[in-house]
Amino acid sequence: MSSSSASLPQQKEFPRTLVLFDVDGTLTRSRMAITLEMEQFLLKLKEKVDVGLVGGSDLAKIAEQMTSIDCGESFQSQDSDSQIAQLIKKYDYIFAENGLLAYHDGRLIGKQSILNELGEERVQRFINFALGYLSRLTIPKKRGNFIEFRNGLINVSPIGRSCSRDERNDFFAYDQKHGIREKMINAFQQEFNGTDIEMDFVIGGQISIDCFPRGWDKKFCLRFIPDDRYDKIYFFGDRCLPNGNDYALFSHERTIGYAVKCPDDTREQVEKLFFNQNQ
Repeated sequence: MSSSSASLPQQKEFPRTLVLFDVDGTLTRSRMAITLEMEQFLLKLKEKVDVGLVGGSDLAKIAEQMTSIDCGESFQSQDSDSQIAQLIKKYDYIFAENGLLAYHDGRLIGKQSILNELGEERVQRFINFALGYLSRLTIPKKRGNFIEFRNGLINVSPIGRSCSRDERNDFFAYDQKHGIREKMINAFQQEFNGTDIEMDFVIGGQISIDCFPRGWDKKFCLRFIPDDRYDKIYFFGDRCLPNGNDYALFSHERTIGYAVKCPDDTREQVEKLFFNQNQ
């Protein structure tokens, strides 16, 4: 074999198949780092198909979570720039903030901004209403960092993103029983539907909701994937019910959606599709 042919990339088993994954709750436990075992499994899958990540978080947070450690309990001390540089080269597609920041084969292919889309005045009107709502909300615990402004969305958390791991779990259980985030979404919809602030609101993770211009949900990433590139696009996510932040991509006509309960369930379903039997 010549040196030129030896350097050619290996043909994948299913070159016209793309598998997209949500990150938090699907590949990792909530706000935990990916385990080394799961990372190695994804790289093994990448030998068979193209693999992409679709997260609601910003790129730095996704890179932090996707930097593997043996136990998946805490994050690496590696600097953020290094984590990002490694991540965008490791997988075929990286879609941060639902695809508002998009990479393919390590190259930036798209970038959008909620500030450019809505403008400062409308962004402030929304934030002010959200802060007012939170100020009137009484729940067992409140901490800090209730509003997080990202490039493509605004994340609103009733308990605050600076809560501890135990406080996060406690709020999630409380929210499951009392529907705190569902009620917040209803209030936002009543306030802004039919106005010049056209936004969608979805439950994200354990403690917050994602707020973004209408149509900027996870299906936004599909505009960067040409219609004729793949015969099959699979998507795995854990928030696949209506009002969940995976629902739009899970239910889209271009995808074959799989709802999962946790990273172990994700791996089990992927193994059945691509490793335990013919596709």
